[in-house]
Amino acid sequence: MRRLQGDETRGGSFLSPALSYDGKQIAFAYVEATGSREQVFHTDPSRGHWDTGRCYHIFKINTDGTRLRQLTDGTWNEFDPCWLPNGRLAFISERRGGYLRCGRACPLYNLYDMAEDGSGINLLSIHDSNEWNPAVTHDGRIVWTRWDYVDRHGCVAHVPWITRLDGTDPRALHGNFAPRPSRADMELNVRPIPGSPKYVATAAPHHGQAFGSLVIIDPRVEDDDGMGPVRRLTPEVGFPESQGGREVYGTPWPLGENYHLCVYDDSLVTGKTAGNRGDYGIYLIDAFGNRELIYRDPEIGCLSPMPLRPTAPPVAAVTPTLASARPAAPGSLGEGTMAVVNVYDTLRPWPTNLQAKEIRIYQLLPCSVPSGGDAPHQTGRRIAEATDSIVPARWVLGTVPIEADGSAYFKVPAYRELFFQLVDERGMAVQSMRSGTAVRDGEKLVCQGCHEQKSRASAPPHSLPLALRRAPSVPRPDVDGSYPFSYARLVQPVLDRSCVGCHRENPAKAPNLGREPIQNRWYVSYNSLIKYAFTSYGAKGWSDPRWYRTEPGQFGARASQLTALLEKGHHQVALSPEDFHRLTLWLDSASLFYGVFEKEPGEAQLRGEIVRATLE
Repeated sequence: MRRLQGDETRGGSFLSPALSYDGKQIAFAYVEATGSREQVFHTDPSRGHWDTGRCYHIFKINTDGTRLRQLTDGTWNEFDPCWLPNGRLAFISERRGGYLRCGRACPLYNLYDMAEDGSGINLLSIHDSNEWNPAVTHDGRIVWTRWDYVDRHGCVAHVPWITRLDGTDPRALHGNFAPRPSRADMELNVRPIPGSPKYVATAAPHHGQAFGSLVIIDPRVEDDDGMGPVRRLTPEVGFPESQGGREVYGTPWPLGENYHLCVYDDSLVTGKTAGNRGDYGIYLIDAFGNRELIYRDPEIGCLSPMPLRPTAPPVAAVTPTLASARPAAPGSLGEGTMAVVNVYDTLRPWPTNLQAKEIRIYQLLPCSVPSGGDAPHQTGRRIAEATDSIVPARWVLGTVPIEADGSAYFKVPAYRELFFQLVDERGMAVQSMRSGTAVRDGEKLVCQGCHEQKSRASAPPHSLPLALRRAPSVPRPDVDGSYPFSYARLVQPVLDRSCVGCHRENPAKAPNLGREPIQNRWYVSYNSLIKYAFTSYGAKGWSDPRWYRTEPGQFGARASQLTALLEKGHHQVALSPEDFHRLTLWLDSASLFYGVFEKEPGEAQLRGEIVRATLE
């Protein structure tokens, strides 16, 4: 029995209601608002972060007010329930553990699902950043918003993604690379419009609440690194933060392409109040600029309007999936396969006279400690011009071959967040993913290309790709210091062999490349080299597309002053192929020092020891 099973809720606060398909039950999040306000900071996900009475939990109740049932409990916030057509409930939960990477002690929360009675809780999204607002698409998938900032600016990458009901095949709903001034920082509360392939959403700020202007998303429209698939529904209100607009509209519910329910605070427009008390009323708006007040409560703001009526679940949702193919034990997570038809099928021009030889596979690690200040121990630097955010820790799982026709086929571990780079014959990266994906045990994914055009159908190959004529490749591990990632093991041995002696003989002219720790943070060599390393994707400002996309051949080791210095013949230094690879691998990996977020393992890495992260 749950703590509040069958009880009447008194006080506290409610959030994010969702109506069942038969219109007879409402799922919602509720917090008692009792107990300690103090947050617990630790790396053990089983302990949670809060007092139980300070957490939102998932409940459901009949629409006539009977049979209140508590579905989740514990020391985690859980909210945004969503009824699924397979009989389960999707929701957002902190129970995975970890924190966001954005300079605050905010727990990491991701997409989950569970049985209708609260049993069988299952992680659907293996993502290293926070997520929000699941809903069901017309074809029976889940659409939700995730913070997708892998080596790019953290203010703009809050975009809708879609996945099957069992968490397989996660992918962005539409392009997520537009320069900031032309787009909203965040698209959330995304809901499919009845009888239409389009979606309605709130264009919200990065730093703020879930309110702003309203937009229509048409994923059929070609992405143009601008508004592209996005059209303004309420053009009188600019996008908050990116355009200075106010947080006026929220929680839209589409009735059709031309009519939508939503909440709206006219005080934020008229200026008659400061807008701090949430004076949101329920409105009907249309696509022609009209707005009609339906209800406003004199004491409390309104939220989440929706029709109280049954709806038919999508028929496609009954298609069998991999929902039963889950690991039996934590030690046997399983594996999946991935295939690429042609890695040269790209959006940006591929460099001439350059061939991709291998795919480098990275694993991204969730941030296991509160970020901000001295907390993220894996790096002392930001990629300031490219992401303006703490970059994620990563490990190199290995490389797999690319065939002569550009195809690849390989195994990857399940339930890990992954991203990929294309590398040339010297092991230098030419293209990088700057996003994340994952497979579940037994899943098989196929990509047409690397960042290929999403708005057109893929042309079928003239013959079966070469890679698919053989068994999948097994990733070949890279050099020591790449898994787990460690500057102390990957880079410093190269400097000790080839650089330290000469630099110590010329201290007036040559920077110190020794392994002496600076303030117990990183080696003096790291501090000396970082100014010549890869710390920018080449962006010149908010409007520069390079802030969001990767130009093949213009990042990482290829864009580093250190590589240019070595290739010119720096004082006749003759590095072995492996030592040169060690340096370029470091540069291609965002020039990190640590491969873990935690302080104690980080100190062990500072001593050159092999350590693993607490959250993998």
